[in-house]
Amino acid sequence: MGNDYYKTLGLSKGASKEEIKKAYKRLAKKFHPDLNKEDDASDKFKEINEAAAVLGDDKKRAHYDQYGTADFSGFQGGAGGFDFSDFSNFGGFSDFGDIFDMFFGGGRRRGAHGPQRGSDLRYDLEITLEEAASGVNKSLSLERETTCSTCDGKGAKSDSDIVTCDGCGGSGQVTRSQRTPFGVFQTASACPTCGGEGKKIVNPCSKCHGSGSVLNKTKLSVDIPAGVDAGSRLRLAGEGEAGKKGGPSGDLYAFLHVKPHKIFQRDGLDLYSDVPISFIQATLGDEIEVPTLDGKAKMKIPAGTQPGTMFRLKGLGIKSLRGFGVGDQKVRVDVKIPKSLSKTQKQLLRNYAKESADDIQANKGFFSKLKEAFE
Repeated sequence: MGNDYYKTLGLSKGASKEEIKKAYKRLAKKFHPDLNKEDDASDKFKEINEAAAVLGDDKKRAHYDQYGTADFSGFQGGAGGFDFSDFSNFGGFSDFGDIFDMFFGGGRRRGAHGPQRGSDLRYDLEITLEEAASGVNKSLSLERETTCSTCDGKGAKSDSDIVTCDGCGGSGQVTRSQRTPFGVFQTASACPTCGGEGKKIVNPCSKCHGSGSVLNKTKLSVDIPAGVDAGSRLRLAGEGEAGKKGGPSGDLYAFLHVKPHKIFQRDGLDLYSDVPISFIQATLGDEIEVPTLDGKAKMKIPAGTQPGTMFRLKGLGIKSLRGFGVGDQKVRVDVKIPKSLSKTQKQLLRNYAKESADDIQANKGFFSKLKEAFE
């Protein structure tokens, strides 16, 4: 057996084509004579190219694995039947990618002959907090590509107007031959006449002009379930753009945005709100009405309630989107201090202050001790 091509590239016999590709690019750059001035770089570079040319081609690799030789007919000169003259400039190739594409079938593109799925669409929908909490049905208006009703998506006036492409004979590909330092290689690419389809339309549909689809304004109805939040995404299967050649339509994704509310802030399933009360209500206690998403609810204010106290109204939050559990409404009281008082009100407060002298003195004593602690 001649050169061990697997060993040359530092690979095992079961190496994948992707592993061969990575090994070749790494070693070719390392030993290219323009980059490596060592005496044996040229010979090493030849070995690397020879190994890649064989292992990168399925037929040559199979022959090599079976017979232990790369002496194929149809190649002139060079070791193992390859001519590596003028390897320093890759025989006209611009870089390692070009020469490797010749080894591994680069540029082989096939047209999409079969049905093609339509594109997905995005729709941004704004809803209120009340709608997010209770659920709602919304109407969507959008423009999208739909199957042409005149030609039923064929793109031609009639079936007889779809003919085999004379540029590729219906294969969808054209091939070209190119002489390289390793012999003559053939590459295949999509036919420029039919775009790789293998067929062409001689008389396009007058409505869609051969595309098979037309842009239409559409209205859709979507049910938004209770419990959704900002950032929720709803999928409307098959409501995207029309597919090609009988392929299925894409999907429509509705992304939800919830408008800011004047009263409530949402945190998960819970709602938060602030309610103002007077210092008399905070001092003596009271029963007040507070707004909820569904209307109003009564809430008891105990005597001596302090500013910023948070109260919980159980079960008045948001329903879980999964169908179980309900959040709470958290109400924080904001005690309002009057900015102006009548003479009578002021006198009443002075009388209160006199009767509460012990409490006031106690507070003064506390703040005096606090002041001394920081001096």
